[in-house]
Amino acid sequence: MKKILILLAILIINLIVANPSYAIKIGLLTNVEEAGIGTNVNGRMIDTHTNKTVCTVDAMKGYMLVPYKREIAIKSGSHFYTLETDSIVLRPDSEGFVSTKGKWYRGFLMIKNIDGKLTVINDIDLENYIKGVVPVEMSPSWEYEALKAQAIAARSFALANLGKQSRLGYDLKDNTEDQAYGGASSETKITSRAVEETDGLVLTYDMKIISAYYFASAGGMTRTSIWGSDLPYLRAVPSFDDGVKKNGHGVGMSQHGANNLAKQGYNAYQILQYFYQNVKFAKLNNES
Repeated sequence: MKKILILLAILIINLIVANPSYAIKIGLLTNVEEAGIGTNVNGRMIDTHTNKTVCTVDAMKGYMLVPYKREIAIKSGSHFYTLETDSIVLRPDSEGFVSTKGKWYRGFLMIKNIDGKLTVINDIDLENYIKGVVPVEMSPSWEYEALKAQAIAARSFALANLGKQSRLGYDLKDNTEDQAYGGASSETKITSRAVEETDGLVLTYDMKIISAYYFASAGGMTRTSIWGSDLPYLRAVPSFDDGVKKNGHGVGMSQHGANNLAKQGYNAYQILQYFYQNVKFAKLNNES
């Protein structure tokens, strides 16, 4: 294999966010007729307009929310109990998890009545979000350096695409239209460690965080672009995933290729600087 020459540069940049504790909003359900929610500890539903509690929540008890006229209501049998608001936040009273879609999530849940349908959003800090992405996007059984590369790529993609789904009321979807995200239910010790060891690290080009596209496998060669505009950090390179059926758009990092390179001794930074050309690494400063 041709030797990959790497020059590693770590920069420090500032990321200014309005609320660094909960820096990203992920759409879990959009335009649905009902949404089951709950917490694993006692919690409460809070009106986002008044910041007042509209309903207390018992631990491990499910609540079915439905749109009711322009408000949100709790459905119990054939009865409806309106919360007298169109927007609430569900949060635990103590450290714990919130639930919807049959999964547990860190952070809060935001539920909104938008045009007579419900949208459910996970309001969560960036690093915990990435902990719920990595084990869904890449097998936890794969090489550790590949998992670290995935964490940095996923973090970069998320920040570069903040607000992509703003028309729907959140930043990103929880599926492969953006990044697959399974919440706390998907977390594993090994993938969480990969996220923690790369805490705050992102890929940059010309001092801007890049949209670090990735995919499963290219079948031999990555692609420069398929969306009509070339990006300077994306160039076609051997994907090191020969023998694996092509799966994905082929732009950016091949996940199978990253795993194969890790098996050959390359670390996460070398892997990333191979698939993304002329990039540098930056560490986010959350104190901004």
